[in-house]
Amino acid sequence: MQFGEAVKLALESLWSNKMRSILTLLGVVIGIASVITVVTLTNGAKEFVTSKINSYGAAVVTISKMPQTFMTIEEYLEYQKRKDITIDDYRAVQSECKSCVSVGAQRTTTGKVVYGTQSTTDTEIRGWTWTMPPISNLNIALGRSFTESEDAHSAHVAIVGADIVNNMLSPGDPLGKEIRVDGEPYTVIGVGEAQGKMFGASMDNWVAIPLEAFLHSYGSNASLSIYVDTGGGGAVLDSVEDELRTIMRVQRHLKPGAADTFNIDSSATFKDMLGKILNSFGAVVAAIAAISLVIGGIVIMNIMLVSVTERTREIGVRKALGARRRDILLQFLIESATVSLVGGVIGVVAGIAVAKLFTLAIAFPSEVEVWSILVSLFVATAVGLFFGIYPAHKASMLDPIVALRAEM
Repeated sequence: MQFGEAVKLALESLWSNKMRSILTLLGVVIGIASVITVVTLTNGAKEFVTSKINSYGAAVVTISKMPQTFMTIEEYLEYQKRKDITIDDYRAVQSECKSCVSVGAQRTTTGKVVYGTQSTTDTEIRGWTWTMPPISNLNIALGRSFTESEDAHSAHVAIVGADIVNNMLSPGDPLGKEIRVDGEPYTVIGVGEAQGKMFGASMDNWVAIPLEAFLHSYGSNASLSIYVDTGGGGAVLDSVEDELRTIMRVQRHLKPGAADTFNIDSSATFKDMLGKILNSFGAVVAAIAAISLVIGGIVIMNIMLVSVTERTREIGVRKALGARRRDILLQFLIESATVSLVGGVIGVVAGIAVAKLFTLAIAFPSEVEVWSILVSLFVATAVGLFFGIYPAHKASMLDPIVALRAEM
C-alpha cells in the first residue's frame, strides 16, 4: 500500500506541475532517447551491412590493392604506391589455386546509361567475370547471366539492376533491348533481383558487363578486385588464404621476408572492422548520454529538494501519525525513481520514434533491441534513486514538531 501510494503521489505531483515536470524530465528524456536512437540505428545498420557482407558468403576471400580502412593520410599514400591488381594476377590465381572453388574479378566505375530518350549519369558500371554473379550471390530475376565465352570474347551483353528496368526500360520486356553504356551499345540479357536501399542510396542502379569488354572500354590502368570462393570457413579458409598469398607473392616476385603489396580479406575482416567502428561510435554516444543523465539526475535532486520544502507539514503529520524515518526515506526514494522512470519511458518512446523517422525519411535501417529498452529503463530508475538519496534523507531527518510548525 505504501509503495502504491508513493507512486501515486509522484504521478500526481508530475501532473499538477506540468511545466516543472517537463523541465525535470528533460535531461533524462534526452539521455535515454539518444541512447535508444543510436542503438536502434546502429543495430539496424549492423544487421543490414552484415547481411550484405554475408551475401558473398563467409567462405569468400577478397584480394585487393589496399585495405578497406586506414587511419592516416600517410597510410593511404603508402598503399597507393602499391602495384595494381591486374588481369594477369586474376588469371594466375584462376589457373594456379588448386583449393579454390571459384575465382572471379571485378572493377567498377560510374558512368552514363542511355536508352532512347531516357538516361542516367550516376549509374554504377560493373566489369564482371562470368563467375562473379554466382560468387556475389546475385539472383537473376529475369533472363540469364554471362557465359564464359561471352566474357572471353568481350561480348556486348549486360545484366542490369532493377532501377534501370523501372526507370528506363519499362514498359515491356527488358530482355533484348539495347542500352548505351558511356556510348557503347550493350544488349540486356538479364535483370538482377531488387536489393532495395542502403543508408538512403539505391542498390539497384547498376549495369554489369563482361570484364574484358569493360577493360576494352575503360582501359586497364586501375586496380581490380579478385574474389575467391574457398568452399568453407575456418581451417579451409585459412589454408586457401595461405595458398593465395603464396601465388600473389610469386606473381609479384617478392623476396622472403618482404611485406605483402596486396591485401587478402574475408567477410570476418569486414565484420571486425564494422564492429570496431560501431563500438567506437557507441562509446561516444554513451558518454554524451551519460552527461545528459547526470544533468537530469541533478535536476531531479533539485526538484525533490523543493518538494521536501513544500511538503514539510505533510512530513510532520506523517511522522506524528507513526511514520518512521525509513518510511519517509522510502517514500521519497520511490517518488524520485518514479519521476526518473517516467522520463525513461518517454525517452524510449521518443528514441524509437526518431529512429523510425530516419528509416522512413532516408531508408536508414533500424532494429529495436529489447535489451536496450530494459537497460535504459534500469539506468533511468537508478539515476532517480541515486540522485534522490539526499532529498529523501533530508526529508527523513526532519523533526516532526518543527515540521508541524512550518507554514503551508
